[in-house]
Amino acid sequence: MAIHSGVSDIIAVLITCPNRQTGEEIGRTVVEERLAACVNIIPGITSYYRWEGKLCRDREALLLVKTRKLKYMLLARRIKSLHPYSVPEILALPVARGYSKYLSWVRESTT
Repeated sequence: MAIHSGVSDIIAVLITCPNRQTGEEIGRTVVEERLAACVNIIPGITSYYRWEGKLCRDREALLLVKTRKLKYMLLARRIKSLHPYSVPEILALPVARGYSKYLSWVRESTT
């Protein structure tokens, strides 16, 4: 199995949303528009955060988006246009290693 061991051009983007339905809409849209190769939706997470001076606790869904660094700005802009939060979580994490065929598939799926 070929494992890519150097820093790749692939990123994983974390996005929280208020529910699975919102995650489905965002996920489907960004994959259809080739801004992402794949979106995993993890429902039922619990988030604690401080917002407008208050401690908040909410049930949310987490999106795990696989794309290329090159697509990040377009992806973030699209997420902001689709997302109901005024300040959505959009965090890009570099992929340091991965299965080379999978990384190639991400590239092909986002061109």
